[in-house]
Amino acid sequence: MDVKAALWSLAAILMASPGARPPEGTPREPPAIHLLKPLFGSGGLPADGVTCASWRFGVETNNVRGWRTVPRSCEGYVGHYMLGDRYRQDSAVVTAAAAAYVEGLQIPGDGMDAWIFDIDETVLSNLPYYAHHGFGVEPYNATSFNAWVDKGIAPALPESLKLYHKLLPLGIKIVFLTGRSEERRNVTITNLKRAGYRTWEKLLLKGEGVNGTAMAFKTAEREKLEEQGYRIVGNIGDQWSDILGKPEGARTFKLPDPLYYIS
Repeated sequence: MDVKAALWSLAAILMASPGARPPEGTPREPPAIHLLKPLFGSGGLPADGVTCASWRFGVETNNVRGWRTVPRSCEGYVGHYMLGDRYRQDSAVVTAAAAAYVEGLQIPGDGMDAWIFDIDETVLSNLPYYAHHGFGVEPYNATSFNAWVDKGIAPALPESLKLYHKLLPLGIKIVFLTGRSEERRNVTITNLKRAGYRTWEKLLLKGEGVNGTAMAFKTAEREKLEEQGYRIVGNIGDQWSDILGKPEGARTFKLPDPLYYIS
């Protein structure tokens, strides 16, 4: 994959409407990437005995667990999926279901209904980083990833931003719950506002000395919210660890993410 070309077109891809087409007669540039194709893997090679599409299906259904990296032969497949229109379309299906659910809610208006958003690959996209690091093929490197986070320039996931703007006028309180460390609070606030998330009720990050799994941390934080009187009407994230564990919320929504796995 031509990473420079993919990165050059990333902002336009993220902000364009899924399936959008230019007006008839508009000159078209050659695509920087190929649309998703049902190949076995990069170059058509088998990926651990299954197709890359089947591997991704197993990941998204939480049947394939505990994996550390994307299979090397699936780098091209995952890159094409993430930078092509299928990722946006799959995300749109999830947020459309969330929006439909919200429309049926009876909000009492006492300010205690809350919606939880994860941050990375839920409201902010780290695709510019992963495009430089094999789309999940390379093992996670905390130093290089945190250096990227500290730039504070991750773009919004457009579908999540639309859902966020739908929730605000309904009086639903926005809670961001992330595995990012407390030391990155300021840069996270800056990045969220730069990406279009202007206001929220709480931004919950992992404090110093907090150990255990991401699922245990997020479950504990949701318990605290309920103890404070909040009703968690919705919970959305890209990892199963974002939405599993009681109290998970009245309704959960899982966004696609074949880049990495967090337990």
